[in-house]
Amino acid sequence: MVKTYMTGADALTVLSRRTLRRAFAFTAGLAAVAGLAVGLALGSRFLPSVPPVAGSADGAMQRYMASELGQLSASLNQIEPRMQRLMVEVDRLRDFDEHLHRAFSARPGTGARKQAGPLGGEGGPERPPQVCTARSNSVTALAKQTQCVLQTLAALEAELGHDQVALATYPGRLPTLAAKFGSPFGNRVDPFTHHLAFHPGLDLVASAGTAILATAAGRVSFSGEKPGYGKVVEIDHGHGIVTRYAHASRLLVHAGQPVLPGDVIAEVGSTGRSTGPHLHFEVLRDGMPTDPEMYLTLFDHHAPG
Repeated sequence: MVKTYMTGADALTVLSRRTLRRAFAFTAGLAAVAGLAVGLALGSRFLPSVPPVAGSADGAMQRYMASELGQLSASLNQIEPRMQRLMVEVDRLRDFDEHLHRAFSARPGTGARKQAGPLGGEGGPERPPQVCTARSNSVTALAKQTQCVLQTLAALEAELGHDQVALATYPGRLPTLAAKFGSPFGNRVDPFTHHLAFHPGLDLVASAGTAILATAAGRVSFSGEKPGYGKVVEIDHGHGIVTRYAHASRLLVHAGQPVLPGDVIAEVGSTGRSTGPHLHFEVLRDGMPTDPEMYLTLFDHHAPG
């Protein structure tokens, strides 16, 4: 089952925890069965009661089988490290899924729904996964079983890969670690005019020179100066999501540069329309400002301060 969590106009899709657990248990079982089958085949084929005569048909067959089983053994050796990597990623995504559950269960009007596959038209009847069983301990049957296991692993790795991309490009990480929350998103009394005005982001108060971090993976779409914002960096994360980091004292990235979560992109300052050193952080969806705290609360961190 695939779930899509809605955050305002935004969405993040992850595998459900039940699907992850079932998939991992299923593949682990397949690997164990395949390994046992190869072991049994090796025992039955290479412990003959009478040694074969050199150059005989039996000797040629055993050499052929030794080669085939060697390839099977190499394939099985690939399975264990891939299973370990899957286990680590499943645990990491499951933890994030739990944070999503807690965050959205506490908010009225939010929830989960199914979403179409990310690559366009897909479909067909849904049926339980087939078990990769060998009908005999022959080399051909074992090879088919091992190929089935590897194909299943590849499918799981591909699905987890989609989730890893979604997780990496989701702007939920703190853009600076040594800061205190200042003015929130929404209406406030403007510090210059003292009139009621809309504040399109979240202020994080920190000392000048404090590192400003990319909250998600993406590509820098702007790095320079803008009226009111001073020195500002904007990062395009795809799917209409852009993050903005304003009032910086120094810019450390350039337009077109790819960034990863946690990369240092600038330093806190007080350039532009600012009363003192702080980071003004915005999350825009299709050009419209959204509340950054809706994104930040989905990650496992506490409000700084």
